[in-house]
Amino acid sequence: MCQYHQTAIIIRYITQNPILEAGKELKEIIHKLRNSDKWTFEAILQNWHDQWADFLLEKSYNPITGEWHYTHRRIRSAYRSLKTNLPHLFTYLDYPSRNIPNTTNSLEGVFSYLKTKLRAHAGLSQDRKVKIINQILMK
Repeated sequence: MCQYHQTAIIIRYITQNPILEAGKELKEIIHKLRNSDKWTFEAILQNWHDQWADFLLEKSYNPITGEWHYTHRRIRSAYRSLKTNLPHLFTYLDYPSRNIPNTTNSLEGVFSYLKTKLRAHAGLSQDRKVKIINQILMK
């Protein structure tokens, strides 16, 4: 998982300008992701969760449907996304000899270039598209 895209996912959940204090703190934490190692970031995230555990468990009752739901679903989802993807966010540090970047920006640049080339040749069969991609990548 690319750190840039994980940050974008969290910002989509909590917005650029979170209103709730838990969201504001989570936004500060996600901006530390780029400059942290796995253990430091995991500790910071765990401290945040410990501080806001009761808040995250709050439920609301809908009198119309008679159902309960978590009050702060988006913040819970942001935290769950981070917690789920945490083992993959620091893969680049596990293999220092491979010089893996912490984002996929360079890879996406290659894909963008390939898509542009293929759009210029609209109407090609799948087989021809594969041949063009192979030719470009073999250069």
